[in-house]
Amino acid sequence: MRRSIDGKVYDEDTAEIICDISEGRIGEWDQVSAGLYVTKKGAYFIAGYGGATTRFKKQTSDKNGWVGSDSIIPIGVEEARTYCEKFAPDEVEEYFEVEEA
Repeated sequence: MRRSIDGKVYDEDTAEIICDISEGRIGEWDQVSAGLYVTKKGAYFIAGYGGATTRFKKQTSDKNGWVGSDSIIPIGVEEARTYCEKFAPDEVEEYFEVEEA
């Protein structure tokens, strides 16, 4: 998937995938099938599909409800780190600055 958002191009094929962030049961409204990516310039984004109660949702054409959809969602470094810590804790030091406690 490739999308232009706010004058920047986000492309799954040219970005590096950090981890899979899929969760939920197949067919459920809260299901997410997505990945966390970083571009060559260091921008983070989520790309994938989500059900009608996820951040991927889109309003129906009659404006009476929501449906699942696929999308690319740019995110900040802190949100990306949070996803990485949850879904791929062994990868955090590779993609994010960390300091010893």
